[in-house]
Amino acid sequence: MARTRCDRTPAWAQLQAAYQATGRSFDLRDAFVQDASRFERFSQQAPHVFADLSKNRIDAATEALLLQLAQQCGLEAHRDAMFAGEAINNTENRAVAHVWLRKPASARVETSQAATDFVATEQAKVHATLDAMLAYAERVRSDAAITDIVNIGIGGSDLGPQMAVRALQAFAHRAKRLHFVSNVDGHELAAVLKGLKAESTLFLIASKTFTTVETMANAASAKAWFLAQGGTDTARHFAALTTNVVAAKTFGIDTTFGFWDWVGGRYSMWSAIGLPIAIAIGAEGFRSFLAGAHAMDEHFHTAPLAQNLPVRLGLLDVWYRNFHGFTSRSIAPYHSALQRLPAYLQQLEMESNGKRVDAQGEALPYGTSPVLWGEPGTNGQHAYFQMLHQGTDVVPMEFVAVKKARHDLAGHHPMLLANALAQAQALMVGKSDSGGHKHFTGNRPSTFLLLDDLTPASLGALIALQEHRVFVSGSLWGINSFDQWGVELGKVLAKDIEPRLTSGDATGLDGSTAGLLALLRA
Repeated sequence: MARTRCDRTPAWAQLQAAYQATGRSFDLRDAFVQDASRFERFSQQAPHVFADLSKNRIDAATEALLLQLAQQCGLEAHRDAMFAGEAINNTENRAVAHVWLRKPASARVETSQAATDFVATEQAKVHATLDAMLAYAERVRSDAAITDIVNIGIGGSDLGPQMAVRALQAFAHRAKRLHFVSNVDGHELAAVLKGLKAESTLFLIASKTFTTVETMANAASAKAWFLAQGGTDTARHFAALTTNVVAAKTFGIDTTFGFWDWVGGRYSMWSAIGLPIAIAIGAEGFRSFLAGAHAMDEHFHTAPLAQNLPVRLGLLDVWYRNFHGFTSRSIAPYHSALQRLPAYLQQLEMESNGKRVDAQGEALPYGTSPVLWGEPGTNGQHAYFQMLHQGTDVVPMEFVAVKKARHDLAGHHPMLLANALAQAQALMVGKSDSGGHKHFTGNRPSTFLLLDDLTPASLGALIALQEHRVFVSGSLWGINSFDQWGVELGKVLAKDIEPRLTSGDATGLDGSTAGLLALLRA
């Protein structure tokens, strides 16, 4: 599989010239005047997700050059290698095969002859684990004695499941309350435990290795609380989402569900890490969640690049980051159930593509991941939208809206949708004011993603769309989007500093750290 870094292609130089010629002065308002079919040209329906890209600073000629860039970088071959289970995570020599987790048991993986046995074996494990996990979820759902489920994990073992459970509350079991604990700050766990009873609580300990420091500290405290509250059956009230069965057994856990090294943490909610989702929405709902993601996988894998939504979004991200110089993107979900979507997308994109070297370790001469940030829509309007409309920086916006409401409160949903449409419109059209203070420059770009309904299937498709979009930009930048060495150094140093808080030994520390250590011990 040959990959060419984006800045080493003919299309890159052509895009630089196009930006200087027309891109930097591109005006969205003029574009709509000049092209009556602009909305149709720059919008499309993908599985469960409609996308309007027409309010972005792009024209047909630029998109054609971006598509050439993708072809010259070898995007299609790189994508196909991922789907075939090749070890595209080169720094860890691992396959990147989270798409297998949502593939139906009857579906065949197209792969090389050499990898056929490996793929067949792994696929069998996937569905055996899925069936066992969903059967367990149904047992928990039918157990009236269990009213509260506490998921203890961090990073991908928390953000994805928490986001999905909140998003799908309309489909959740009404007699089960799900709680999520990730922070090693004891205030978080203590606040959750305060309202629980040992005899009615199930703890899910989510850690692939069963050694994640924050997770294991919280797990130990949860077990101590359970025993102190008179809990006696640890095996019944604790389950582990881990591959380290021995460590889980030592902890007192008999029920374990594993996953594999080809599943990155931020791509793991489709695996056993998704158990809290399955408990919330049931086995049928979870299979629908997988099916929605699989539909988007098939779209990404088979649609021509010009009609491939993850590809179009990823190319737009490259255009904005490397040519316009936009350093961030704001996410505004106009649906309260999607309140954790921005936090989930932060990890997905910034942990995947926040890299300064390419896959061969060579320093990059251009920017990679933008900063992602956001809040539910109307909340943001009364907070940071001031900067989006009138600030000195241009921040591309991504609106997410849902056509159907799952409540019967009169007037609320039309008001919500009107706000989403109006904000996107206002960013583009702006407003003139000679006094300056009420002047809106306009011409500020946005993408609008629309779901007919927020269901397990549509949420699955939306998340898979974002996963593949991140793959596309990372592929063109020539980086390995599937390792995360940047999270390691702080962990190592924390292990050194923790005993110093007791001993006071500041030997070898820099002056700032030594000074803060002394203040914390005083």
